[in-house]
Amino acid sequence: MANRETDNSEVTPWTVEGEVDYDRLVSQFGTRYIDDQILEYFKKLTGEVSFFVRRGFFFSHRDLDWIFKKYEGGERFYLYTGRGPSGRVHIGHLLPWYFTKYLQDKFKAQLLFQVTDDEKYLYRDELTLQGVREMTDDNLLDIIAVGFDARRTQILIDTRGIHELYPISIKVAKAITLSTVKAVFGFEDSTNIGMTFFPSVQAAPSFLYSEKLGRPVPCLIPAAIDQDNFWRMTRDVADKLGYYKPAQVHSKFLPALNKEGKMSSSLPETAVYTTDKPKDVERKIKNAFTGGQPTVEEQRKKGGNPQICPVFWYEQYFFEKDDRRLEEIRQSCLTGRLLCGEHKISLVIKVKDFLEDFQRKREQARTKVNEFLYDPDRQVVL
Repeated sequence: MANRETDNSEVTPWTVEGEVDYDRLVSQFGTRYIDDQILEYFKKLTGEVSFFVRRGFFFSHRDLDWIFKKYEGGERFYLYTGRGPSGRVHIGHLLPWYFTKYLQDKFKAQLLFQVTDDEKYLYRDELTLQGVREMTDDNLLDIIAVGFDARRTQILIDTRGIHELYPISIKVAKAITLSTVKAVFGFEDSTNIGMTFFPSVQAAPSFLYSEKLGRPVPCLIPAAIDQDNFWRMTRDVADKLGYYKPAQVHSKFLPALNKEGKMSSSLPETAVYTTDKPKDVERKIKNAFTGGQPTVEEQRKKGGNPQICPVFWYEQYFFEKDDRRLEEIRQSCLTGRLLCGEHKISLVIKVKDFLEDFQRKREQARTKVNEFLYDPDRQVVL
């Protein structure tokens, strides 16, 4: 259902607006914060704690400790995440994918990547199937450019692979009432019936490898917390259908450059896209909101506030991997040694360098698409 965090905030699987209160989301959704026990598991099993977790970008979970215990006992898990192709991909979309890649690399895990082209077509009246197909094909390049292991990754596009999902989807759908779906997702009498069925399609990959292998297989879903409604419903029916409940690890949202909630594809100046040109990056970041003072003199005297600054959050959540250097940036901001304009120039350089490399990989991905597309005959080793 729609979860309004404050008077000007809304978080649903399709809408994130306003300033998100993550504490309230954890309370409302009934998730758990990543605590010291989980951090110790990461250290024990991977030798480190990813900066995505260490810095709180991935902050909440369901049954992550259970997944790790299963792994310790010799029971391998697979990863499941996805993308709804509604437009161009921006950096905020990439961060959960890079963490998913980190998990794949550390645990040598299989990854099932669902592209929910059907959902986007059903949800947005203005979209055509052909238009969604074109966006899907374009988004595939971004997914592949992240660097997932082709030997361990399968991308399943719903409208092209529904024969794999449908037998599971109807089992899920049979176990869920219309009143439940309306309560969880806020659907109304005017909602098309495709949308009311779709949650069972998004649930299906959580159980696909269990079906293929003929036994329950643990599944871990790294995704932004706005998608949690799907997994709560999925978990509610898992036992009844003879599957393990899928575990989740939830991310926050990379804030918009204009401070208004998360980045939005409908407001292109609030986000940096993977296909942006250098001049676009420079303009967007130089026009970004900051936590600085109105004048240079006040900034030198009072310092800035990195905790409300999207420019600093870009550094914290992705562009500055070194903890010591990040703390230097934070202290320089707080004490007024670093001016907002100077920091923006520094970030522009980092983002340009990243996009230059990413866009090269994106072009190379054009020849690799078939290596990643879901193949029902490929052997799944778990």
